[in-house]
Formats: sequence, C-alpha cells, structure tokens
Amino acid sequence: MAGQSTPEATPPKNSSPLERTSGKSLPSQEAVSDGIASKGSISRRRLLGTAGVTGLALGTAGAAGGYATAAAADEETPLTSVGADQVAFHVKHQPGITTPLQARGHLIAFDLAAGAGRKEAAALLRRWSDTARRLMAGEASAQDDTDVARDAGPSSLTVTFGFGNSFFARTGLEKQRPEALDPLPDFSSDHLDKSRSNGDLWVQIGANDALVAFHALRAIQKDAGAAARVRWQMNGFNRSPGATAQPMTARNLMGQIDGTRNPKPTEADFDKRIFVPASGDPEWMANGSYAVVRRIRMLLDDWEKLSVKDQEDVIGRRKSDGAPLTGGTETTEMDLEKTDADGKLIVPVNAHARITRPDQNGGAAMLRRPFSFHDGIDADGVPDAGLLFICWQADPVRGFVPVQRKLDRGDALSQFIRHEASGLFAVPGGAAEGEYVGQRLLEG
Repeated sequence: MAGQSTPEATPPKNSSPLERTSGKSLPSQEAVSDGIASKGSISRRRLLGTAGVTGLALGTAGAAGGYATAAAADEETPLTSVGADQVAFHVKHQPGITTPLQARGHLIAFDLAAGAGRKEAAALLRRWSDTARRLMAGEASAQDDTDVARDAGPSSLTVTFGFGNSFFARTGLEKQRPEALDPLPDFSSDHLDKSRSNGDLWVQIGANDALVAFHALRAIQKDAGAAARVRWQMNGFNRSPGATAQPMTARNLMGQIDGTRNPKPTEADFDKRIFVPASGDPEWMANGSYAVVRRIRMLLDDWEKLSVKDQEDVIGRRKSDGAPLTGGTETTEMDLEKTDADGKLIVPVNAHARITRPDQNGGAAMLRRPFSFHDGIDADGVPDAGLLFICWQADPVRGFVPVQRKLDRGDALSQFIRHEASGLFAVPGGAAEGEYVGQRLLEG
C-alpha cells in the first residue's frame, strides 16, 4: 500500500493568466505583455471585485477617490503559480502518470450503455479527448460549459483515460485485448465490492484546485451522454502544493511519509519498468501503461491506538521523517540485516517497508500515485477513510501482482487496512496532435 513521492518530472507552465469571460478564453499568451491583459479584456481582479469597486466608488467623499479605485481594478492580477500551471495534453505518455501529485482527484468508471459498441465508443473518446484538451489549457468545454471553474487557470489539471477488460468484448475488439489486462488474481485480504470495481472505461482526473477538478469531472460525465453510464466514482485529495516549507514526500492518513522508494523518471530504467515499449504489444498500447486501482480502507481507530514505536515497527520507518529504523535520513538505504543489542532485527521481518522493497520482490517496480479519501463517518463514529491506491507499470503481472502476493502472506500492516474495491485498466499512450486517446485501438 506504500504511497507516492512526488515524481521529478515537471509539467510545462503557462505563466500568463488563463481565464474565461462568457464561456470564452481570454487573449492568448502572445496577446499579453508584462502580465497586463490586452485592452478591452476583463481581468480576474475586475471579475472578482466589480461589486466591491462599485460600492467603494459610491461611498467615497470625492470623485477622485472612486476613480482611483476603479482604475486600480483594471490592472491585471496574474494568477498564482498554482493556478497558472498547465500540463500538456498531446504528449508521448498520457498526462496524470508522471505529473507531480495534485491536491484534488476524482476517479470515475463507466460501462458502455446497452447497444453501444465500437462506433459509439470512438465518438465518446473523441468527445472526451477534446474536452480534456480544452480544460487542461484553461479553456471552456465545447458544449454547455457549466462555468464551475470560471476565473480559474488550469491548475495543473490532468485527465487520463483507460480501458477495462470488459471493454473489448463489448466493442468486438477481443483480439486487441492485451494479455496484461487479464483479471487480477484473488488475494486473501480482499473484501471487494464488485459494484465499485473494474468497468469498461476509466477516467482519472487531478488538479490543484478543487473547483477545476470538479469542473472536469462534470464535463466528462455530461460528455458520456447516452453512450455510457457511471459504474462508480471516488474522490480523493493530497496536500496542496506550497503547504510545506519545502517539497517533501507525501504523508498518508496514518501520518506516515509514504512513497520514499517510488521510481523516479530520472532513473535509467524508469520507462522500461513503467511504460509499454514504443514497439507495443499490442501496437495500440505503445508508450502506454497499466493502472491498478485499489480503494484501501484504513482502520484508523485501531491504528491510532498503537504507540508511535509500534506504528514504526509495523512500517519499518520512523514516523517523524520517514528514515529507516536502522538510521540515517529518508533516502538512506535500509539495512535489513542490522540487529539490536539482543540480536533482534531492528526492521521486523513483517515490516511493510521490508516486504515492499523491489530487491525483496525480484525487482518488481510500480509508480505509486495515490490520493487519500474520506467519505464520512458511520453510525458508530468510525471514519470511512483511507487511500485510493493507483500504481502504474509496464506489466501488472511483473509489477503489482508479486508485491501484493507477498504482502498478502505476512504484512504487519494488513490488520490495519482493508482492500474494498479494485480495478485494472490499460492506459494507451498519449494522443498526437489531431488524434484522440485510443484512436489507434478503435480505428486501427
């Protein structure tokens, strides 16, 4: 269940304000100079402050005071870096895989409607791709934009699309279904709700602004129209960018630094471990990846009864800074053979960090990119909270499966978590200019 450190890949930024008026985007970057929008545009500050400016102007003792206030409101107030950050849609690998962790996320799965097939699926992916491209650029959606994210920039929005095992039979594309998409094996610790698992189509949405993320979720749902119906939907969150004095590995709801040993895009074998080769097998999956999605409930009441020392023994790392119990800093290599004065292993044999190490699993690796969730408190006062675990790999049989099998046999963390939903999705490579996601599958 180990979480995710922020990957080192940095998304492209758009430093100019990206806003909308009456459903249309403001002037492009070329039309903006020194942070001031071109003459005749309506600034973000003016959009937000018109009512206040009017009140101030009427309340001042002289016309000069009111004029000065109104003039100040005409000056462009640039978006903050969080709002201005933009992720490209047309890229080699779909966005939302190596994109740094976002503050807000939505996961949603669809089943094709009765009677809908390959033709309807192609039209849907074309609509979805166009909507994703527009919203990720900070523009309004093409049809019936809801204005939920009006005045906001792109806020690192990403929209990622994948196909479930059942999609291929429904569209007559069984011969194109990858072997890697075979159903995951059963694990003894699973308590899966089938109604919240799998699905024909899967969409991952992430952004650093909650309204921007919801806006994309609503647009994707509306675009589905009569072609597909929602099977399940889950909401998640992470710490907001800039909330800490310096960038650091995320913490989960157990308070643990989570994801220290996550693969990094700077590593020489990163692409080989996370992405399907450009040669593709099948061809339409070239530069794609496989996403395993698990809703993992954390039994927080039980966990929080443990002392900090006991919690650290369960994980194998210090809670304060994520360093291994054998000493050093967060990134120090864990000494699995080190013992205390009594000859007892310092990192317990069933510690989560020991079991999940790639060198303890034949080199199995996956890029973990989760969101925390909290869906309320039940009648007994128990929080329904935990981790929306999402991991990426070139092949789940070599990535997720062997690690989960080993965790299933003796992870000390198992008694404090419960796997409640699961899904596996084939996520094709990014769409080239003029293409939609999945076009090589649906029109190949």
